[in-house]
Parts: sequence; C-alpha cells; structure tokens
Amino acid sequence: MAAEVERNAGPDVRHLKLQGHVGFDSLPDQLVNKSVAQGFCFNILCVGETGLGKSTLMDTLFNTQFESEPAPHSLPNVKLNAKTYALQESNVRLKLTVVDTVGFGDQINKEDSYKSIVEHIDKQFENYLQEELKIKRALHIYHDTRIHACLYFIAPTGHSLKSLDLVTMKKLDSKVNIIPVIAKADTVSKGELHKFKIKIMSELVSNGVQIYQFPTDDETVAELNSTMNGHLPFAVVGSNEEVKVGNKTVRARQYPWGVVQVENESHCDFVKLREMLIRTNMEDLIEQTHARHYELYRRCRLEEMGFMDSDPEGKPTSLQETYEQKRSTHLQQLQQKEDEMRQSFVVRVKEKEAELKMSEKELHEKFDALKKQHTEDKKKMEEKRKMLDEEINLFNKKKLAAQQAQQAAEEAAAHQTIKGKKKYHWL
Repeated sequence: MAAEVERNAGPDVRHLKLQGHVGFDSLPDQLVNKSVAQGFCFNILCVGETGLGKSTLMDTLFNTQFESEPAPHSLPNVKLNAKTYALQESNVRLKLTVVDTVGFGDQINKEDSYKSIVEHIDKQFENYLQEELKIKRALHIYHDTRIHACLYFIAPTGHSLKSLDLVTMKKLDSKVNIIPVIAKADTVSKGELHKFKIKIMSELVSNGVQIYQFPTDDETVAELNSTMNGHLPFAVVGSNEEVKVGNKTVRARQYPWGVVQVENESHCDFVKLREMLIRTNMEDLIEQTHARHYELYRRCRLEEMGFMDSDPEGKPTSLQETYEQKRSTHLQQLQQKEDEMRQSFVVRVKEKEAELKMSEKELHEKFDALKKQHTEDKKKMEEKRKMLDEEINLFNKKKLAAQQAQQAAEEAAAHQTIKGKKKYHWL
C-alpha cells in the first residue's frame, strides 16, 4: 500500500491519501483458492426400504456408476454400508461418501430399525469430537465422515406415510438434515402425486418432524430456495439407462406407453433435487451439520462428562476450571476407592488370619486327640502283648510239662516192658 503524508499546521495531525489498491478485497479469492486446493467433503445418507432405487438415484445425481450390489430382503438386522469415492469436476475435487441402509424395513419386527442408523450418525460425531479433543489436532487433514444430508426415500403409495417412516424421521431430525423424496414417482399420476405431497407434509408437521428447510437468508438464492421449499418432498425418478428422444440422448426410463425423462421437470423433480442438494445448498448442509447437529451432540456429550459453562451458582466458569475441578473430584474418588480397598484388604487379611488361626487350633486339637488316641492304643497294645507273652509262657510251661509227662510215661512203659521180659525169662 502506498500513501502520501502531508503535514499541516498541527504537529499531531496528518492526512493520508491512498495512491494504490489496498487488496483485502481478494480475501474471498484466497479462501476459494485454498478450499479448491484442499478439496471438499460431502457425505450423504440414503434411508429407505429395499428396492426403492436409492443406488440408482445416487448414480443419476452424480452422473456416474457407483459400486453397489442388490440387497436381499432376508437380512435379520439393518446394516449400514458406507463407501467413499473421489470425484472431480473441472478443477474441483470432491470426496463423496454414500451410506446406504441395507435391509431397512425388511424385518418382521421393525421397532428397532432406526437404532443402527442413529448409532452410525452418533459414531461419526464421536469420532470427530475425539479428534477435536486431542492435544495435537489434525482437523485440516481429518476425513470428516459426519452425515451432511439424509435423503429419506418414501414409498410411492399415494396414501400416507408408514409408521416406520414417521418414527425413523422423528429419531433422526435432531441429528441430520433430512430431505424427504418420493421414490419411483413415475408410478403415481400427477394428481395423486400432488395430493400425496400435501398429505406427507401435513403428517410431518402434525407429528413434529423437523425436515431440512432450504435457507432464505441469502438474497441471491432466497427466492429460489423459498420456492423449492414449497415443492418438498421431491418426487424423483432415477435411471442408469440412456434413451434417445428426438435428436438427444437423455437419461430416462423406457415404458411401453412412453418415456419418462429424468431431467425433464414436467416428469419429475430430479432437477430440483440436484439443484438444491449439490449446486445451491451443499455448503449450507455442511455448515448446518457442524453448527447445529454436531454442536448439539457435542454439548450433550460434554455435559455428560461434567463440563458446564457455569457453576451451580450461575457464575461463568472456564473449561480449565471445570477440568481442574473434575480432576480434583476424580482424584478424591480414586483416593476414597483406594482407602476403601485398603480397608477392605485389611479386613479380609484379618478375617483370613482368624480363619487360619482357627484352622491351626483345630489342627492342634486334632493332633492332640490323635496323639492321645495313639498313646491309648499303644498302651492297649502293650497290655495285649504282655497278656500274649504270659499266655505264650503258660503254653510253653504246659507244653514242657506235657512233654515231660509223655517222656515219663514212655520211660515207665519201657521199664515195664523190660521187667516183663525178665519175668518171662525166669519162667
């Protein structure tokens, strides 16, 4: 910046005259260049029953062929399948994540069908919050997986919303930007479709479901967005087939009675949806996700952790004060638990010592009883042994006496025999 300084009569007064361009009006260009260099990230959640053409509509929206497989109707639970694609248009790079609800509405009991969707959205918020709470953050390179837009596909019944649709949208409206669309709108006549739209919006309002409203605060798009808000929900038709109509080849669906052109606004609202979702309000959807839905989740999570903007007396408090207070309380609780555990340990040790002493006493008593019993048994054995020795001695005496008597008898017999022989000899 160049300027010429002219000093007047007053020593402290000077006049500056600009002689060149200042240059801060290039700030928007700098932001644009920086954003283009970094690339953009956009995440879409497609919620709807199997067979409503969610994958086909995504292919049609971005004029490409995404990876998708036909989902069966026999899945026991709702599964969320997220796939990320790198798209480029001119020099603008877009990292697009498409999340499909596989098996939604196919279960007999549909009471918990929304839970897996809510858990997935909360998980992405939690991942971002954990990255944000790190000491060394890298949010400029972090892949933001928070859901920016939810395309809720409504079956073209022509009557009213299903209970599943109302319950699911009611659970999701505080977590994501819901844009309701009527799938396969070519199966309903224009008159029925108009009545169906009115019926859907009436039911959403009466049940307190908050859907995403295109912003009207920007003067450049206020009129367009206000008009498009009156067209919600969008009646869309998707197609991967190209049909030649006149001299042009367009995306369309061929029927025996005619051709439904996807990009013909008199046939469906596909162009309106693409205009609002991608061209006009993509940045607002990203901003609303961060400023409204993520902030609500972040506030609730921090309150669960005990962080508040004011103390119980209503005085403002800083995050550091709250952290120090929580840390002090946590340390006190740890010390209290440690004391309780120590006391419990001492009590258990004493109880164990008492049990061991009781067991030792019982063992001593058993040992003394066994020792006494052993002594008595030994005494009895000695007495029996003594008696047995006496019996043996007596037996031996009797045996000796018997032997002596027998010997005496034999000697007497022998003597009598000799005496008889002598007498016979004399005769």
